[in-house]
Amino acid sequence: MKKTILLSTVTALMLMMNCNKKPEPAAPDQLVTDTAVAPEKSADTLGAKSFCYIGVTGKDTVFVSIDDNLGTITGKMATKNYEKDSNKGTLSGFKSGDTLKLTYEFASEGVSGNKNDLYFLQTKDGLSEGIGERDASGTKYASEKKITYTGGRMLKPADCSQVTESLK
Repeated sequence: MKKTILLSTVTALMLMMNCNKKPEPAAPDQLVTDTAVAPEKSADTLGAKSFCYIGVTGKDTVFVSIDDNLGTITGKMATKNYEKDSNKGTLSGFKSGDTLKLTYEFASEGVSGNKNDLYFLQTKDGLSEGIGERDASGTKYASEKKITYTGGRMLKPADCSQVTESLK
C-alpha cells in the first residue's frame, strides 16, 4: 500500500512539473501546420477584382467594366444613346464602404477631355447611380450628403466579354 501511495505521489509530482514547463520553440525548418496550402493552389485575394455591368433605359445602353484593386477603382464606361450623342471614356477613383466614388473622363460629340463625377452604390444586384444636385461647373456633386441612389440608372452584372467588346 505504501508503494502505491509513493508511486502515485511521484507520478502526480512529475505531471505537475511537466505542466509548468514551457515548450521549446521549433526550429523554422521544422514548423508544420495542418492548414498549409501549396502556393499554386491558394487563391489570390490581393489581386484586382473585375466587375462588368450593363444598364438599359429605353433604347439607351450603358456599359461599365471596373477593376477594384484593394479599393482603388479603374475602369471604362460607354454610353450608347439612341437619338443623342454617345460617349466613351475611363473611370478612376476609390471605393468608400459600398460606394464607388469615380471620375469619368470621356469624349463626347468629338470633344475629349470632359470630366464628370459619378457615384455608384455597389450591391450584389449591381450598381445604382447616385443622383444629386451638381455644383456650378455641373461636373461635381454639390453635396455628398444629398446624393440618393434611387431613381438613377441601375446597372446589372454582365458577362465581361460582352461588355469589353462594347467598350472598344
